Amino acid sequence: MMVKPAPINTANHSQVAKVRQLRKLSNLLDNAIRVPGTSLGVGIDPLLGLVPGGGDFLGGLISVYIVFSAATMGLSRETLTRMASNIVFDSLAGTVPVFGDLFDVAWKANSKNMDILENHLKSPQVNQSADRWFIFLLLGGLVLFVIAIATLSLFIISLLVKFIQFIISG
Repeated sequence: MMVKPAPINTANHSQVAKVRQLRKLSNLLDNAIRVPGTSLGVGIDPLLGLVPGGGDFLGGLISVYIVFSAATMGLSRETLTRMASNIVFDSLAGTVPVFGDLFDVAWKANSKNMDILENHLKSPQVNQSADRWFIFLLLGGLVLFVIAIATLSLFIISLLVKFIQFIISG
């Protein structure tokens, strides 16, 4: 007698594939290059942060994409809020020239958010998934915040340039 294999859950397979894709993206941002002789990884996110305004904006949008993808997987309001706070904290620290980029090497907001997502998927909470309006407001707020932080970064850089010009000119 032949036993039929259990049907493959294609929704679960697509979710696994999406999580793998997001983890690769997160690793690219936070851990792409290992520092020789250490377990420390450096990604392109801190390097993007060296580009005034635009780098912070691009890095922030990619981080928002990870949260958006997590939201489509049914995470709760509380979990999505934790993920958003990691981005906010990372972005705020990133406004401080040089220090913010060094902080970014250590903080790794995208890796933290992937850990949160993967832990949720391994043992889903009984919490209800966030509703569409919450997700829309959270992601919209994050995008506006990323734009504001990029603008603030440009403003800080321009003030530093003016200060240096003032010092040099006398």
